[in-house]
Amino acid sequence: MKITRWFEEGAACNAVYIIAEVSQNHDGSLGQAHAFIDAVAGTGVDAIKFQTHIAEAESTPDEPFRVKFSYEDKTRYDYWKRMEFTFEQWEGLYRHAREAGLDFLSSVFSVEAFEMMQSIGMPAWKLGSGEVFNNCLVDKMVKTGKPILLSTGLSSYEDIDRQVEMIKTNPYAVMQCTTAYPCPPEKIGLNLVSEMRDRYKCPIGLSDHSGTIFPSLAAVANGALMIEVHVTMSPYMFGPDVKASVTIEQLREMTEGIRMITAMRNAPVDKTALNEEQKELKHIFAKGIYLKRDVAKGEKLELQALSFKKPLTAISGEHYEEVLGKRLLKDLKMGEALRWSDLEGGRIERGYTV
Repeated sequence: MKITRWFEEGAACNAVYIIAEVSQNHDGSLGQAHAFIDAVAGTGVDAIKFQTHIAEAESTPDEPFRVKFSYEDKTRYDYWKRMEFTFEQWEGLYRHAREAGLDFLSSVFSVEAFEMMQSIGMPAWKLGSGEVFNNCLVDKMVKTGKPILLSTGLSSYEDIDRQVEMIKTNPYAVMQCTTAYPCPPEKIGLNLVSEMRDRYKCPIGLSDHSGTIFPSLAAVANGALMIEVHVTMSPYMFGPDVKASVTIEQLREMTEGIRMITAMRNAPVDKTALNEEQKELKHIFAKGIYLKRDVAKGEKLELQALSFKKPLTAISGEHYEEVLGKRLLKDLKMGEALRWSDLEGGRIERGYTV
């Protein structure tokens, strides 16, 4: 489902919008970036997301590595430089994603990157955890009128309240996010899905960095309507986000699980009464009272004379205590189903009887 339609219709009927986040897992290779589009397109997700970095616009040579991971980049600035694509290359990725039936999204980390993605035609904006404090960038996004996905990894509720106030004129979703790669289960913040839904009265999502499918499934079961997970071709690939990513196969399994959970959430079961199909099945699977031996007219029924068998065609086995001690009004043969009309005292209108 396209993201604009999802905001208009899908969120209202509990449809979950799923984003596969490539992040830097292409490692600066345009060919790998295109390969991700083809791989992700077969998993059933709604969107593929990249990150648009322009080193000169967002960083300086003094920016430290959070984790020193690179064998070829002397500085973080050098790494961002290696992750850059040209306008023409981004435009090609955008077209490829659209042709593959995917929404194309990309987090931007500078005004220059925003302007590039805006000119390409990106349908919505993802505000990364660090960019939510970049008010100039936020203002530009708001002026486009496009949906905004607000990440909250570095924000307190006070921060989020202020950020939501800034973007509330646009369609928006608030994404619970923990800035940890990979994120351990005790830091996922599953409780925040319901808390944020009550607080902001908008679609709530989970941006997960655990490297597993389980937080996303749990979040959807708890009412999350948007899921973003990092994806990698293989857990053996190079890059800082690989350990926090699911594989293509896991992404497909997660998507199937989410669609099934959504179907379950949209189909509440009423247990106040059985429907016609359940009544019929009860006759087939529940046990009725049958005679274990021949019983003569006038004889009092004892437990030793009864057996409990399928199908339920007469008196249900749940009433066996009411049957004990009653006299028969006629002779019955071994294997016959016992009916209330066979017993002294007449028929009892209760349960499944005939």
